[in-house]
Amino acid sequence: MAVMNLIQAINHTLGQQMAKDKNILLLGEDVGKNGGVFRVTEGLWQKFGDSRVIDTPLSEVGIISVAIGLAIAGLKPVLEVQFDGFSLSMMDQIYNHLGRIRKRSQGKYSSSLVLRIPHGGGIKAYEHHSESLETFFCHIPGIKVVTPSGPYNAKGLLIAAIEDPDPIIFLEPKRVYRAIKEEVPEKEYAISLPKTNIVKEGSDLTILAWGAMQKITREAVLELGDKYSVEILDLLTLSPLDKKPIIDSVKKTGRCVIVQEAPKTAGFGAELAALIQQEAFLSLEAPIERVSAPDVQIPLAKLENFYIPDASKIIKSIEKIMSF
Repeated sequence: MAVMNLIQAINHTLGQQMAKDKNILLLGEDVGKNGGVFRVTEGLWQKFGDSRVIDTPLSEVGIISVAIGLAIAGLKPVLEVQFDGFSLSMMDQIYNHLGRIRKRSQGKYSSSLVLRIPHGGGIKAYEHHSESLETFFCHIPGIKVVTPSGPYNAKGLLIAAIEDPDPIIFLEPKRVYRAIKEEVPEKEYAISLPKTNIVKEGSDLTILAWGAMQKITREAVLELGDKYSVEILDLLTLSPLDKKPIIDSVKKTGRCVIVQEAPKTAGFGAELAALIQQEAFLSLEAPIERVSAPDVQIPLAKLENFYIPDASKIIKSIEKIMSF
């Protein structure tokens, strides 16, 4: 069993699945010879060649349009967008075609593809390189949204995404690309979708987090020590959402903190709060707390750490609801 970071786990999984299925193609800007902007696809062009690892023109609209056509024809495109902000130009194709093709054709056609998107901030990048756009994608019917938090679950989720008959948005938290190492088995394993994982059991309060915010949440709980019994849930799929573990946890603990990297207003945390209010209202012992970025554009490098939620902000919210 090898120890891998997130990049290595995704690269390993792509290579393993491409060797197994000749219908899998990789598309994106610089995914071939250069191995992608984060080197996630490094070495795959050398192994599988130009016909299966395809360097595309600098056109996100072109990448998604071609990929939809390839998927309708029965191939399995796995495409990469270099940064989350660049995916916004794809929205017309994603919303109007990718999410609708099965319904539009009354089941005659489907568009089974995986759109890999480096997600979120924390690497001091330039403008349009650090957005957290999960809410945009979760709002589109017909699209599934998956986000790993570490190398182990990245492999299982990516295998499931490639095998899934529906289009998948695969949000890769770029902040933890090289920040976490875990044992990743050589053998194949798929994590069934949807999936909410219980990372740590507790009885005093529930914390919901996903992607890069899982690492920050675990650091905050570690800093608190034994002061409170905290249950941590990792939302590996955002759409569809695995609701039962969330509701069961909040009914058990009576308190909930939701941690998201995106701005607060109309963020995915609001959907979670509404779900809990509807399904576990009588179990709540304190108002639901949301820890998020402020409702402003993500700043450049010097202010980025003030913008993204950190352990101190999570601990402040925990203390607030525990003293309610």
